[in-house]
Amino acid sequence: MLADLAGRLRAEARRTDHRRLLVVAGSPERTKKRLPDALDGADLDPARTTVIGDRDLWTCERLAPNASSDLLGTTREAVVIDAHTAIRPNALGRGVGAVEGGGLVVLVTPPFEEWPERRDAFDATMAVPPYQTDDVTGHVRRRLIETLHAHRGVAIVDVDRDRVIDDGSVDRDPTAVATDDGPAVPDDAIFPAAAYEACLTGDQSDALAVFEALTDPPQAIVLEADRGRGKSSVLGLSGAALAAEGRDVLLTAPTARNAHPALDRARALADRLGASEPTAEGDTIAVGDGQVRFEPIADATFDADVILVDEAAAAPVDRLTETLDCDAVAYATTLHGYEGTGRGFEVRFREHLDDSRHAVRDASIARPIRWAPADPIEVWLFHALALSASPAPDALVADATPETVTDRHLDAVTLAGDDRLLGEVLGLLALAHYRTEPDDVVRILDAPNTSVRALLVDGHVASVAVLAAEGGLSADWRERLYGGERIRGHMLPDVLTSQCRDPDAGQPTGERVMRIATHPAARREGLGTRLLDAIRADTDADWVGAGFGANRGLLAFWDRAGFDVIHCSLTRNDRSGEHSAIVIDGCTPAGERLQERHVAWFARRIGGVLGDPLDHLDPDLVAAVLAGCPATVDPDLSTPEWRVLAGAGSGQGLYDAAPRAFRRLVLTALIARSEPLDATDRRLLVGKALQGRSWDAVTDLVDVHARSNAMRSFGDAIDRLLADHAPDWVVEGRDRPE
Repeated sequence: MLADLAGRLRAEARRTDHRRLLVVAGSPERTKKRLPDALDGADLDPARTTVIGDRDLWTCERLAPNASSDLLGTTREAVVIDAHTAIRPNALGRGVGAVEGGGLVVLVTPPFEEWPERRDAFDATMAVPPYQTDDVTGHVRRRLIETLHAHRGVAIVDVDRDRVIDDGSVDRDPTAVATDDGPAVPDDAIFPAAAYEACLTGDQSDALAVFEALTDPPQAIVLEADRGRGKSSVLGLSGAALAAEGRDVLLTAPTARNAHPALDRARALADRLGASEPTAEGDTIAVGDGQVRFEPIADATFDADVILVDEAAAAPVDRLTETLDCDAVAYATTLHGYEGTGRGFEVRFREHLDDSRHAVRDASIARPIRWAPADPIEVWLFHALALSASPAPDALVADATPETVTDRHLDAVTLAGDDRLLGEVLGLLALAHYRTEPDDVVRILDAPNTSVRALLVDGHVASVAVLAAEGGLSADWRERLYGGERIRGHMLPDVLTSQCRDPDAGQPTGERVMRIATHPAARREGLGTRLLDAIRADTDADWVGAGFGANRGLLAFWDRAGFDVIHCSLTRNDRSGEHSAIVIDGCTPAGERLQERHVAWFARRIGGVLGDPLDHLDPDLVAAVLAGCPATVDPDLSTPEWRVLAGAGSGQGLYDAAPRAFRRLVLTALIARSEPLDATDRRLLVGKALQGRSWDAVTDLVDVHARSNAMRSFGDAIDRLLADHAPDWVVEGRDRPE
């Protein structure tokens, strides 16, 4: 029975160039015993089959669920996902996405009637203290079961009862789908014909032709496509073609793994064009007098003739904005991805792009490469993992104001039972956050420490926040944290205890805002602040806080909402390239004491780290961080130090004579948000007085023509600060206090 069904599914998949999904449900023992019958019956090649799970189910490659990212950029004949080990949405999406047309996806599950109540290793990661694994709910498993029953092309077999629940029949073949004429070389092509011949669809070659515009800068290209359409291949082929003309081409992406498909295609074309050998690291491909090289976006210098950004939706806006200094740049984004969405890229970055000096061109690839259009398993996957979730249409929320919205707690039962509402929440989060992924569906629906608050207008989501309960830790846990042990799910207490050395930081309870997003059609109306006000007004916790990749826009938002900066990380996030900031607002006396303690401690210690671990931080960002810390700071300077500062404007008080005096005065002024300072003043003062940059570096920083001009401007800015922050005897021009 099982072998015949698997064989028929495989034959149907081959005939249509689609995929089919076979669910083998039952006990661990029965599924392990019967699965080989299905795989043998489907005539699968073990060398092109992968099992995701901890059990050896067949004589083929096996990957642990946390290693499923190894499948990105690969193509498999079949992937078996063992839900007896764990069911992790990221792994499910990657596994299904790796299977080619004509292939088979096999999902091995517990009996459907038991599966929602089962808990696995992934559930254990969401059971953060004080919760246990049994506290994790099963809404996502129920969603998977419902969608498996609802979609065509999915066969379900109960091997415990030897019963076919659904044979996976598809009523119609996709004969009406438009055919693709295949790749073509344009008559006036600039790129080598070999580049076009390497394309697999006409869509791909059309997109490649758009990339020829990069030969006539300033140009910027935005390429959008769903997964499996070959957009990374277009980047790789265009990169090799541009390098063949002698250009230095930088390929960048959030991780090296993201860039592998593009590099592989660039290398293949370079070989056809007579490239020299790549470097030992394999991240640079020489093509004639040019080259294609990879750097992760967090560390990239962006010093190149051409920049190609893969998975641009997963990159922070600040880093993307820096790429616009290059005359020729292209961005490839995934429309419905596991690491950010193309629509989110549009919302967050398009304004910067349109304001640049570049001529902007758009390209897209609709036709899949790995399987034929209208593949039923892609349709199921998008529904099951909510990859096609989208915010409410603009017209439905455009009139939302703080006065017209309704504040509502959206519990997991409500969201799980309302596909439209869940889709609006997830779609809005994906739009606003570059790190949204399928695993977030589980965290929202099943994690016991997570809650969702939203502002609704006529039942549609205008603004949403995802919250995590933190703190309230036992004395034992607080002692372990202070001793260096890590704790899952308590980010703020962890940082404040282990890094800021506060042994009592984990005692107050808190709500951390993990994500917050406002609909683009309703932005700048104060809805984000309105939502935070509602959260603080209703919370039983001692504090509300957040941790985020620091940029000036976000710091200004949290400052307007009444939150104080209490920490800035000393290292960049490996993925985003940003330094993290932590903000907090106390809601009870215990929370206010925690807030006041760390505001004061941050103000005392930040001056000491800006001159070394944070000496590279953007001075504008430093000024924004300091402005968000409302501490009362005393310069605490001696009479000789005040004399040096008093002479700065005339040139008699030299910075090198007493750098501490300058640092203390500038720190005091920036925390106090001194009015006399403009943006250039702040950049100059931060760069020199706080970060200790050389005069040449400071001169470049403020874009003045000579070092002497920078020094004079620095002295003038110090003079203006003295009027607000120096003792009377200094302001009055006397040489000593009375």
